[in-house]
Amino acid sequence: MARTSSSKKNKDQGRRAISHFVLWALTGCFALAGIIWGWQQFEHFLISDPRFVLTPPADYGQDSPNLRVEGVMFANRAQIVRVFSSDLGRSVFMLPLADRRKALLRLSWVKDATVVRLWPNRIAVHITERRPAAFVDIGTECVSRYSLIDPDGVILEPPERNYRFDLPTVSGVRPQEKAAARGARVRRMQTLLKDLGPLAANVSQSDVSDLDDLKVTVKMRDRAIVLIVGDRNFHDRVQHFLDHYADIRKRTPNMKVFDLRLDDRITAAPEVKSGC
Repeated sequence: MARTSSSKKNKDQGRRAISHFVLWALTGCFALAGIIWGWQQFEHFLISDPRFVLTPPADYGQDSPNLRVEGVMFANRAQIVRVFSSDLGRSVFMLPLADRRKALLRLSWVKDATVVRLWPNRIAVHITERRPAAFVDIGTECVSRYSLIDPDGVILEPPERNYRFDLPTVSGVRPQEKAAARGARVRRMQTLLKDLGPLAANVSQSDVSDLDDLKVTVKMRDRAIVLIVGDRNFHDRVQHFLDHYADIRKRTPNMKVFDLRLDDRITAAPEVKSGC
């Protein structure tokens, strides 16, 4: 009889445990359903309420008063604003921040971009522009066409505003190369000019066609002289040439190319003629 009573008690406890579990499960389901419904209603409110709408421009050709763009000096502002054209007249809640940032990074001069949603209905955009490092010839073999290039090897479109850049000129950078390869050449030029120090003021062009065999064109009175400076000791080699230039010109008045790759030795080299 005792066993029967104990078994009945265990069954009752089991039923109560199952009932409690079912009750908590139902409560959880109702709570989750309520949260989902509440979020849907809140999301609908954010999408449809006019207080969250990114105000369109007052007239054609104008910018939205609620779209703030900062950090632009040389980048095309109209292209930046155009990235957000499909967002005008819509809730800022719908604006895909990551996608808009990616679109901005594809524009010329834009190195980095930050897009921030400012409630209730504003968007702030901050642009970090690329810094040009040199002029580069992107024309054909016989026709020169110069553009700007930055240390990452990105060729930049001419800026809208008329601005005078005081930058060196680099040759040997090929437009068909990948940006990483172009960047390596530009940074090699920067290392060369940094090593030259004040002597870089005499350099009109750096040739980085061969990263281990650099050349510079220096302005010497009434002529341009090409110096093959190799891969190191740039300052000492060019200074050694300048110290002896007066005597060199007397001995070889018609030579325009000199090989300085052997320290303390200057060798006249044949001039490479262009096929144009």
